[in-house]
Amino acid sequence: MNNGEQRNTMNIRYISPRHGRFLEEFEIGAVYHHPWEVTVDGGILALCAGSFLDATPVFASAAYARELGFRDRPVHPLTLLNFGLSFSVHDVSEQAIAHLAYAKAGFANACFAGDTIGASSTVLGVKPASDGARGVVHVRTVVRADDQRVVCDFERKVLVKAAGNANRSTAARGAARPLALDGPEAGAGMPALFDRALPPRSAKGAFAGFFEDFSAGDIICHEGGRTVGESEHMQLTCLFRNTHPLHVDEPYARSGFAGTRVVYGGLVFAWIVALASRDTSGNALWEIRYDNGAHPSGVVTGDTLYAASRVVRCEERNADAGDVTFKLVGTKNVKPSALIDAGADLFADESGKRDQAARVKEKVFEIERTVLMRRRT
Repeated sequence: MNNGEQRNTMNIRYISPRHGRFLEEFEIGAVYHHPWEVTVDGGILALCAGSFLDATPVFASAAYARELGFRDRPVHPLTLLNFGLSFSVHDVSEQAIAHLAYAKAGFANACFAGDTIGASSTVLGVKPASDGARGVVHVRTVVRADDQRVVCDFERKVLVKAAGNANRSTAARGAARPLALDGPEAGAGMPALFDRALPPRSAKGAFAGFFEDFSAGDIICHEGGRTVGESEHMQLTCLFRNTHPLHVDEPYARSGFAGTRVVYGGLVFAWIVALASRDTSGNALWEIRYDNGAHPSGVVTGDTLYAASRVVRCEERNADAGDVTFKLVGTKNVKPSALIDAGADLFADESGKRDQAARVKEKVFEIERTVLMRRRT
């Protein structure tokens, strides 16, 4: 943080604190222990459930979670990821121009209501752009409960503006040897109780979609849409402690690319997953990993979100469950089925498309999502 101490014409001292960092202030190997610390209580879970409308039973039903062997229903992984992203803004991205990518997001241990969580981030890479005005910062963020359980970890890349201090170039700064990272390998592991045989499910009703029902190449265009409300995205951005002014400060945001506040990307992430959940998560047991994710376009109040999933692969794990990997995409204001019917290459990464005409301007989210799925037998 820079205190920005100044004196005005009347020689009155005033301080304008600055949070986040410019490109020159990042050093490979640096670890930032973010100051936010939050106890995740039942009220937070209710607000998130009321917004995300996710169908995954283990995160919604304490009775079902206890059948599986959990002591209570776990906190939804995307609630934890939203906290981790937001906590890191204070030190990493409050001066950022854009969030560029997600990678290796995993949830090795369950978190429960009553746990207090905090986070730290390690700088993995700093790459100045050729113009010197900006650059890409690569960090790994680890979210821990108060007993030091790693409940969420992920990598992300952000585009950060430079302060313009040529004497503090980041190009040659950093570790010459591999970094000793905090915690396990990124995106690794899941709760140990899934290593044993699963009890039969007692619920009489269930959503469609067991492991055997998915095949590589299948495309599912999820029919439901979700219009983003003004008060909802503002309240949740503050609940998660995201302090980037582009999301909460209208005068600041008017000079940005959208001309108004942009909806925080972690919320778009969670809403897109939720839109897919009735068709892909009703028999899911755990969100194993998210990888290769990005927001090709921004979302503002009033946009309506839609989702589509393509099955990438299905891998048997044991007699009770298997892993299903989807390429999940989100669009705004046009249904994925309409875009596909019009010839859009919806499931190809937008960053890999060299032909501008091939890009899908309505696409707002894309990621690979791997889910532990219950078998029908």
